[in-house]
Amino acid sequence: MNSTGKRGRRLMAEINVVPYIDVMLVLLIIFMVTAPLLTQGVQVDLPKAAATPLTEQKHEPLVVSIDRRGRFYVNVGEAKQAPIDETTLGASVRTVLSRDAQTPVLLKADQSVPYGRVIRAMVLLQQAGAARVGFLTDPPALAPGPAR
Repeated sequence: MNSTGKRGRRLMAEINVVPYIDVMLVLLIIFMVTAPLLTQGVQVDLPKAAATPLTEQKHEPLVVSIDRRGRFYVNVGEAKQAPIDETTLGASVRTVLSRDAQTPVLLKADQSVPYGRVIRAMVLLQQAGAARVGFLTDPPALAPGPAR
């Protein structure tokens, strides 16, 4: 018998990691299933242009989309897939830019949208505090070269 009154028993200090591995695998499966859903956006038929691609940005850009019917969308907030009105667009952009003025603002408009609607979006972005706005386009399809 030792001084504590116990007979040669020692406490075991082990951590059972099996439950942690199970939780990690469940989280991995959840992330694998939800990751493709996070990259979806508003369907917009972008115009084709031979523009140079943007350089790598430090900040995630704020993308304002205009669909074929002229409705506005913003890639922030709870309802990224829901159209918003002009007041909500201005408030959303103002909020994002007030947090970080270096956030790039990009405009993505369907090629069939009237020019006036794109200009209206530009005015709303300017009023919300966006000093510079970039336009998103698709690269032009390469013409097939002569057969060799």
